Amino acid sequence: MKGTPKTAKAGGIEAAKRVLEIEAHAIRELKERLDEKFERAVEICLACKGRVVVTGLGKSGLIGRKISATLASTGTPSVFLHAAEALHGDLGILMREDVALGISRSGETEELLALLEPIKRLGIKLVTMTGNLRSTLAAASDVALDISVKEEACSLNLAPTASTTAALAMGDALAIALLERRGFREEDFAALHPKGSLGSKLRRVESVMHTGDAIPRVGPQATIAEVTYEISRKKLGMTTVTDERGKLLGIVTDGDLRRLMEKRKKEALDLTAAESMTKNPVTLERTELAASALRLMEEKKITSVVIVDAQRRVEGVVHLHDLWTLQLF
Repeated sequence: MKGTPKTAKAGGIEAAKRVLEIEAHAIRELKERLDEKFERAVEICLACKGRVVVTGLGKSGLIGRKISATLASTGTPSVFLHAAEALHGDLGILMREDVALGISRSGETEELLALLEPIKRLGIKLVTMTGNLRSTLAAASDVALDISVKEEACSLNLAPTASTTAALAMGDALAIALLERRGFREEDFAALHPKGSLGSKLRRVESVMHTGDAIPRVGPQATIAEVTYEISRKKLGMTTVTDERGKLLGIVTDGDLRRLMEKRKKEALDLTAAESMTKNPVTLERTELAASALRLMEEKKITSVVIVDAQRRVEGVVHLHDLWTLQLF
């Protein structure tokens, strides 16, 4: 009895290592099997004018839900159809322009096989992920992807573990291949993830920049007293210097004012904004990611960035503190 805790602890770590090694090996084997069938599956999904309807039962169904969610969030419209519920009224989800993606380790799941007739009747292309390429499901498929594993990570070789990992990995591979073929970009991803931590990381500077009357702004002939007043009033530590059309000529920061006073003392008060400004400040466009703006500002050691349009007209100002509040990293 005295040795029980030690044995249990050692066995736990060893079991975990074995599970991870078996599942990693299962994924490595998938890589070696990728061939023209995978390319065909990508082409079928890419040509789909409807949605990729993912279906499965049990653990395969749970994996299917995640794959469907990944497809939908990376530019491929997708919904999940529970194989059993489909037979009790949910078949109406299927449309002629859809593609079906069925997941079954055995390829003989009764509920999935029952869906073959309506899938074929509607003329829907069928892509499957199965561990048995000789199965009924594989034979009925337009493309069958091999997700077989030599063994489950379960010590009894019964609980779906390595097989579900393999199915999930293949689904991710399909989703990302489609993402790249579609030319899906960061801004597309941002549009589909407006909230949560992903939403924060993918927010545009236009959503946090100071606009309108909140933009510190003076003309090139403004006096240092006027510049100081504008910086103090707008509380962004700087002011833009613009022409009559709103085009950016430069910026003056509170740091610039301090340095002027130190170097030129009383003479500094006789200078204009044009004589005091930095003529080529760092600028960004309003569609830039907030996370990119934060990295830039930290690299350049600056606290504000001016947002300009294609004609360099001032559209806003982003302050470092505004970006910190987004918790981008």
